[in-house]
Amino acid sequence: MGRRAGRGRVSPREPAPVTPGAATDAPAGQPHRATAWPEARAAAVRAGASARAGRAPLGVPLARALGQVLAEPLLALTDLPPFDTSAMDGWAVAGPGPWTVREDGAVLAGQVSANLSAAGEAVRIATGARVPTGTTAVLRTEHSRTEDARTGDARTEDARAEDARDRTEEAGAEEAAGTGRPRAGAAHVLLHALRDVVPGQDIRPRGQECRSGDELLPAGTTVTPAVLGLAAAAGYDELPVPSRPRVEILVLGDELLTAGLPHEGLIRDALGPMLGPWLTALGADVLATRRIGDDAEELYAAVTGSPADLVVTTGGTAAGPVDHVHGVLDKAGATLLVDGVKVRPGHPMLLARLDAASAPGRPVRHLVGLPGNPLAAVSGLLTLAEPLLTALTALAGGTDPAASSPPRAAVQDEVQGHPYDTRLVPVVRRGGRAVPLRYNGPAMLRGIAAADGLAVVPPGGARSGQELDILDLPWPTDAGAVPAQGACFT
Repeated sequence: MGRRAGRGRVSPREPAPVTPGAATDAPAGQPHRATAWPEARAAAVRAGASARAGRAPLGVPLARALGQVLAEPLLALTDLPPFDTSAMDGWAVAGPGPWTVREDGAVLAGQVSANLSAAGEAVRIATGARVPTGTTAVLRTEHSRTEDARTGDARTEDARAEDARDRTEEAGAEEAAGTGRPRAGAAHVLLHALRDVVPGQDIRPRGQECRSGDELLPAGTTVTPAVLGLAAAAGYDELPVPSRPRVEILVLGDELLTAGLPHEGLIRDALGPMLGPWLTALGADVLATRRIGDDAEELYAAVTGSPADLVVTTGGTAAGPVDHVHGVLDKAGATLLVDGVKVRPGHPMLLARLDAASAPGRPVRHLVGLPGNPLAAVSGLLTLAEPLLTALTALAGGTDPAASSPPRAAVQDEVQGHPYDTRLVPVVRRGGRAVPLRYNGPAMLRGIAAADGLAVVPPGGARSGQELDILDLPWPTDAGAVPAQGACFT
């Protein structure tokens, strides 16, 4: 393949750079310096984990946090409730009854409450209101009756409300006339309980749900509407979520059209429309998809000037006359971490670390070079870009992406393999088995467009019924459905 190793120091946390003449398991006479497929994916995970160090969570307003995951445990910023509150509409009472009703107004939610200064006092209170100091219990309205202490006449709630309005109007008239004075007999309403009153009843004590500093939810929890409500109650305006990796896509080639039918040696660009949404589905923030001709200087400027955490290029990774990726990386002082992978399709993919000598604290940047053939590019995306992004966004203390295994399924038919390379073959799941699809050539997308995933076929192939790893696609699929007009089974 004629690849060159990059320059620059290698962090001990990174995979070692590729060196010419590496050992190979290929047959004699067939130089094969590429990395084995499992090792390439492991190298991508290590690269992502190294780049993750020092990335601070992003504070997202509650209104934009739905569906994301918590990057840190959700800790209560206050006691809940933050003070003793009434659980019901009724009366705040002090000591045993009957109680003399204070006529200085009800205690409403959001208001500062006056103290109940002595046993035998009661004051109107609304649900959610802060209970006055000295309150023994809250007596529900429906569990109480009142009477005029002077006459002994029981009074209904409607009568009490009418009396209260009359007193308010009279007090206002007296104040306007400058003769305001306490109304005689204003404190002669007695409150009686219709059932036993237990101290603390219908009072939500401070900290009943949680105390300040308590862990309400662990890191990794998906933000649902209920989580938003809890976070707001606990005092949050923003939630900490993992910052999305910034990705820029550079589509290379003078031969690519962005519209119309292929003609005169020009072909449609299939990767530009596909890669952005695919990387977004993997959790990336795609800054731009740029098209660059076969110009080394333009490519160098685009790679070195990109603000992205990950630059993804298409094409230009082999050794042809206009394949400039290796030369650009060499000139930029990048370190090649993976230079070719023993996988079909997608053999000439690569992974490089940019900014090898960057200053402490500066984010580590990477480049994934995808082959130009469409299905080969998908292979590179799943081999290098996906595990790197998964590790980059993994939560501290969470599951190690390198330790997670893809799902497995028995393959329905015998699958031809490569003599010494892994093969990735589009499959659909049918009856619990993985059925290989026919259109699986490096330049074909017809198979993957109908697929549920890609089966990882080991060197030498797989027999019918053999269990294989299945690389799932990052969007819902109609598992078990038969492709229209058979995207064609093998």
